[in-house]
Amino acid sequence: MKDEKYYSIGDAAAIVHITSETLRHYDRIGLVKPGKKDEWTGYRYYTDADIIRLNTVRLLSLMDLSLKEIRKVLDFDNLEEIIAFLDEAEMKADEKIAELERGKEKIRAAKADYESKLRWKQVTSGVVIKDLPERVILLSDTLEAPALDNLWNYHSNFYKKIPAKLKDSFKFEDLAGIYSDDDITRLFALCIDYKKIDGMKILPAGKYLSLSSSEDEREDSIKKLKEIAEKEYGVKPSFILQLIIVSGILNWNYEIQLYIGQE
Repeated sequence: MKDEKYYSIGDAAAIVHITSETLRHYDRIGLVKPGKKDEWTGYRYYTDADIIRLNTVRLLSLMDLSLKEIRKVLDFDNLEEIIAFLDEAEMKADEKIAELERGKEKIRAAKADYESKLRWKQVTSGVVIKDLPERVILLSDTLEAPALDNLWNYHSNFYKKIPAKLKDSFKFEDLAGIYSDDDITRLFALCIDYKKIDGMKILPAGKYLSLSSSEDEREDSIKKLKEIAEKEYGVKPSFILQLIIVSGILNWNYEIQLYIGQE
């Protein structure tokens, strides 16, 4: 008959891939006690049967079971109880997988959102002229300036003002901005699909002076563009657009646009 093997606490921990302190904790609470004690030295050793029990505990812990639940499972003494437990464990695992998938989809959506915002970010700090198509924007009834609370889930602010029967007719570009003219300053959403309702503005197609700006430099940047529009193009812009360019989770800059005409 082959002699039984005995393992020190360090050897057992290495075999089962857990820490020695975890083994000591299992010993203290009576979950897995070393099967052999040297009567001369007082050292305790684990047997092959103990290693099997430790591996079982480790596998059960991966199912997010508490040590109390694991102790109960180890005490099962019939196949019906074991099968019922495994059925329940499988159901919990499916629920956890579904939850992780939902989390993954949220991460993907957030990643796509920031990738989209990155495409809007301008790499130049100088004034450029952009040839832009006609755009339709929907103005907020109340919001005048960007803030963390209104940029988060931004478009919900605009869907609220759309009549219920028309909500399905609207779709917005992934973009936030500020529209200003002589009468109002409001946050806006850029429409992709829409029906005509109150609060809409049509931005003409044509050439726009464009300048990237930080929050601190925004007023100076607007002043600079106005001076260029008047001195170099003979135009006094009737409105100002400030596109909000997200530069971090809690930070944003602006792309300021002034319309200077068709040619």
